[in-house]
Amino acid sequence: MREELAREVIDINCDLGEAFGRWRVGDTRDADLMPLISSANIATGFHAGDPNLMDDTVRLAVEHGVGIGAHPGYRDLHGFGRRKMGGTSREVVNDVVYQVGALREFARRHGGVLQHIKPHGALYMEMAANAELSWLFVQYVRTVAPTASIFCMAGSETEAAARELGQPVVREFYADRDYDDSGSIVFTRDVGRLDPSAIARKVVRACREGRVTTVSGKDIAIPFESICFHSDTPGAFEIARALREALTAEGIRVAPVSEIISEASRRQA
Repeated sequence: MREELAREVIDINCDLGEAFGRWRVGDTRDADLMPLISSANIATGFHAGDPNLMDDTVRLAVEHGVGIGAHPGYRDLHGFGRRKMGGTSREVVNDVVYQVGALREFARRHGGVLQHIKPHGALYMEMAANAELSWLFVQYVRTVAPTASIFCMAGSETEAAARELGQPVVREFYADRDYDDSGSIVFTRDVGRLDPSAIARKVVRACREGRVTTVSGKDIAIPFESICFHSDTPGAFEIARALREALTAEGIRVAPVSEIISEASRRQA
């Protein structure tokens, strides 16, 4: 995806379906967020999510024209997938296969397609640093979903494996997380209430200048094609609304990554 196109049109993704039965996380309903985003990372049962919730979330995504993504995590309902779990790389990837397969069937049921796959929480961070795990994961995606994009951090082992194997890759900018000087997000278990206007300014600057200020005060370049925020962040609805309003005011259109990639391909043809 060309950088200049990504700055005129951008994807907003959010982790959704992160509940289990009567258990809920966060103070915002998925139904309220869906009209404000363009891609949904839908929990697939291991860190959160259950069959009924997956079905409801996929249906909402299709109704709103939101790109459907599988959001597999470690087998860790108790810890919300934010703890690294044991197992070989093969075992971990087989858990991913199981979860992605379930979500893809719900997408088919509602006439949707699997747009992307984004590992969750501790699994996302482990893949970012683990070349063997990333390679096996991308090999799996390459085999069963060669057109699905992999969402990851810029400069991660996940990105490197995807590019080497020829799998579409989308780099993320984290609106509601801080960055360290290496360009990695600062992993935080509990995020307090944030200022939506400050987040919106941070995102607009990243879109226009490609830069972000780190926790140490350093200014760094940050390449990305999608903006991420989390539905369990307190005040997620206000954050989403502030993002959309700020991007619209800057003349930046919001669209699913599949649409952005298609536009880029047509322009290059």
